[in-house]
Amino acid sequence: MNKRISSLFLVLFLTLSGVSTFAQQPAEAHGAETLEQKIQEDNKEFNAKDMIMSHISDANEWHLWTLNEGTPDEKHVSIPLPVIIKDKNGIHTFMSSAIAHGHEHDGYTLDHGIVKSTQGLEQAKLFSVLSGKHTSENAFYDFSITKNVAAIFISVLFMLLIFVGMARGYAKSLVPSGAGRFMEPLIIFIRDEVAIPNIGAKKYKKYMPYLLTVFFFIWINNMFGLIPFAPFGYNLTGNIATTAVLAIITLLITIFSANKDYWKHIFMPPVPLLLYPIMVPIEIIGVFTKPFALMMRLFANITAGHIMILAIMSLIFIFKTPLLGFASVPLGLFISILELLVAALQAYIFTVLSALFIGIAVQEHEHEGAH
Repeated sequence: MNKRISSLFLVLFLTLSGVSTFAQQPAEAHGAETLEQKIQEDNKEFNAKDMIMSHISDANEWHLWTLNEGTPDEKHVSIPLPVIIKDKNGIHTFMSSAIAHGHEHDGYTLDHGIVKSTQGLEQAKLFSVLSGKHTSENAFYDFSITKNVAAIFISVLFMLLIFVGMARGYAKSLVPSGAGRFMEPLIIFIRDEVAIPNIGAKKYKKYMPYLLTVFFFIWINNMFGLIPFAPFGYNLTGNIATTAVLAIITLLITIFSANKDYWKHIFMPPVPLLLYPIMVPIEIIGVFTKPFALMMRLFANITAGHIMILAIMSLIFIFKTPLLGFASVPLGLFISILELLVAALQAYIFTVLSALFIGIAVQEHEHEGAH
């Protein structure tokens, strides 16, 4: 365990070393044209869609706050993140501060927090690569440490600090102390109310590490995503790539843990033979639709909560009246409090359904032939 912790700290140090706060230069430093463009931008109508998407989307820099907003001395304070690009010219590594605010480096720049190519190259996507649309000649592969990736490091480090501390505390005494007083009832709850009822008393211990990890990982990141001030406020569990990976892990555990009874039920369902051409494909599709439902449920609920809060607060700026704040602020506060419940509920639902799918795969049907 100590070696794993040391390795994690090394990765975090190498990844985030050189990360420093930088600010955008005043508009005058870029000439009168930039200042004129700035004035034109200030006169534009408030765009709620752009504001909401910028808050819930991933980015190659971690924006913290803006100083002197709406003035020529406006400064955007951000944490630059490592950019790792693979294209036809090789591998490019640099900090996002090198391409921020319109600057270009190695043929790349930062547009609304996202790395863009100035050479006409498109960012390679998974399905585009598989279909042959994107190749190494017309696209670049982005392996950068984005805000969501950095958020994963933060949440993993936070979990290690809590649970390693708990393990050391239990090594000294079986009476929980510190964070263990709060966490132990949750761990017991996952064991007694989630793992054992769905997987069984004989086999649940094998899957407890995964169930506890996925529960606390989702719950902690849901809570961090609701903190309205820097350095938190990210949208990790509202990113479909994150939920897809969690769902795929559940799928792989289910498939590789499944016994012969599970596969027999899929390929030889207890229905008349004439229905096999219909039921067998449905059963096979069901294997993949279950984790797909996990992915979409978590992604949609968390994203919808963030969008709802931001949309309600945007009404003040859309109608340009502070009087609307008497309605928007209390309603936004109510939704935020409701999101605290959703944060725990979605972590619980994901864990329960994962345990249920695993339990179905490992369940023994000893008495099935007797009926």
